[in-house]
Amino acid sequence: MPSIPEPTALPPRPVLVTGVSGFVGLQLAKRLLAQGCQVTGICRKPRPDIEQLGIKIIYADLADTPAIRAACQGMHTVFHVAAKVGIWGNFADFHATNVEGTQAIVNGCRDFAVKKLVYTSTPSVVFNGRSIAGQDESLPYGENIPCPYPTTKVIAEKAVLAAHDQPPGHLKTVALRPHLIWGNDDPNLVPRVLERARAGKLRIVGDGDNRVDLTHVDNVVDAHLLAEIALDRSDNNPGGKAYFISNGEPVKLWDWINELLQNHDIPPVHRRVSLPTARRLGAALEAAWKLLRLQGEPPMTRFVASELAKDHWFDISAARRDLGYQPRISMSEGMKRLLS
Repeated sequence: MPSIPEPTALPPRPVLVTGVSGFVGLQLAKRLLAQGCQVTGICRKPRPDIEQLGIKIIYADLADTPAIRAACQGMHTVFHVAAKVGIWGNFADFHATNVEGTQAIVNGCRDFAVKKLVYTSTPSVVFNGRSIAGQDESLPYGENIPCPYPTTKVIAEKAVLAAHDQPPGHLKTVALRPHLIWGNDDPNLVPRVLERARAGKLRIVGDGDNRVDLTHVDNVVDAHLLAEIALDRSDNNPGGKAYFISNGEPVKLWDWINELLQNHDIPPVHRRVSLPTARRLGAALEAAWKLLRLQGEPPMTRFVASELAKDHWFDISAARRDLGYQPRISMSEGMKRLLS
């Protein structure tokens, strides 16, 4: 694959990155610093290591809506990356962070005349329990999604897109839907797969032939920077729209997982469970967790069962056209970097 240059940088500007201590947020903040931007980040817990990079930190929870709104003051662009993520939990907690926190960001952008808001959404907003193979943003939002994370992200994404070009200030907004983010320093996807495999807790759900998109973190950062630039365009302006973001190289999920395991000297996954069985197990475990008020996440849920068994890869033509997005880090290059 030929080398693709990084996105052209905008002039230095004051920017806010929510979730600056997270995987995407920190990588994005570092790239913005390299552009000469004055970067302010929001996170909940003390991170002197991030402050030492030259990033100003505002310590606040997204549910602290007055503090979140005030953090937008003086910013040219807000990158709203932070969210409460997970497959299980109290709906009110997800709502407070993902919906009320996002509305506070929108309000702050409007009240303090922020020019642009780039919102990190998720493809899970179109979850419908069926295979999604190469479809585009015309897919409708999911309904009755059996998971509070995508349910609340639907509400939040709608609020961000509805705020585009509305008075006062005519804020420009765009939403990005990166799928299964991975790469070096990934604290979530890869470590969790490896941990469960080492514990013998992984099972192939369904026939094992389902294809999925993954997205290298460097490509995700590129997409955010490109979206900010594209909001100034007169042609193919992405304002008020959502875009799927991926590597554009759908892989067989279980083949990719087994390649990952092999490269870490972990035996491949062979044991299988049918999707109907996994869904029944997920429903039973969800009921038990609710009834007994158990801590942590159930080892299986109906949502996870579908995600592990169904196709979910997307057409990224719109992002290529409107954002100028071109994945720079291929799946093979990403794996090489991960193992280096």
